[in-house]
Amino acid sequence: MEALAQRLSQLDSHVEGALRVVMFYDTLMRRRVDIPALARASAGLAECVAGIRLHGTGRDVRASPDGRRTPAPPPPASSTTPITLDEEEIGTVWLERPGEPGPLDDLLLDRLAIAAAAVVERYGPARTTMADPALVELAVSADTDEAARARALRLLGFAADLPVRVVAVRSQLPLDRISGLVCPARPVKAAPLADVGVILTTTMDPRRFPPGVRAGIGAADSPDRSWRQARTALRFTTEREPVIHYDDLGALALLAEIPTDTARDNADVAAITHLAINPEDLETLGAYCATGSQRRAADLLHLHHSSVARRLEQIGTALGIELAEPTGLMRARLALTAWRLLNN
Repeated sequence: MEALAQRLSQLDSHVEGALRVVMFYDTLMRRRVDIPALARASAGLAECVAGIRLHGTGRDVRASPDGRRTPAPPPPASSTTPITLDEEEIGTVWLERPGEPGPLDDLLLDRLAIAAAAVVERYGPARTTMADPALVELAVSADTDEAARARALRLLGFAADLPVRVVAVRSQLPLDRISGLVCPARPVKAAPLADVGVILTTTMDPRRFPPGVRAGIGAADSPDRSWRQARTALRFTTEREPVIHYDDLGALALLAEIPTDTARDNADVAAITHLAINPEDLETLGAYCATGSQRRAADLLHLHHSSVARRLEQIGTALGIELAEPTGLMRARLALTAWRLLNN
């Protein structure tokens, strides 16, 4: 004990100050303060303006050292730290200190960020996007009974009287970023399931999907049916049509029900498989099937229409299909779609 006491007595003022900051925030968290109280207490401790911003609310909470709110536009922050919850950034805390940052500012902001995350989690549901994959799977699985599904949706923050739409996503972008863009109004929850990202939301704007994202959108129905529809719609997406609503597929959705072996053994689909060895031919056929016109396909491919006409003649010969005839065009469209489903 004497040795410990001697070591403690040799602590310099910086370490003493650090311990005081840690104890200060430990006390605040035990008292279950709210966000404005955290900002006021932090400003008093730092002796400068302190601010907290939660992305979910879009509002800044700033307080001066005397405890008053400071609604005026803030000057550039002297120090900032992100607020993270469940490995997702949900906001920012900062100090507005004139001159150089203080020696304990980084520690103070770290503790403030931890305290702010605890407040958000305590008074949730938390405004995070990412959710427990097991809970999301429970909400969308066809094997879940309705009582368990309702409980899962409630734990995810969805009201019982609101329909939930499910979106299936493939992208290299972070799932929380995609969800935040297409569902800015919340509530929204997301999680990866196998190789597909799942987004659950009550409202969304499909026009806000960023480039490079493939998305299938189910109807706002029972989450399990919406999830099944979303996965089906995702299989129909292409580079030219990266976002598809299941409801827009109509009778085309029936193609997704064809057994894989049956589709692969079809002569037209087999011919498309052989054609796909040449990406240029596949792109030309895809543009023609999408537009139904040689000239519009040429515009889409940025080629002269005579060049597209020659290509299509050669492609039609290879496929054994008269592409200029309505029946031939329909066969090509169906075969191309079935081939894409085999590869999605």
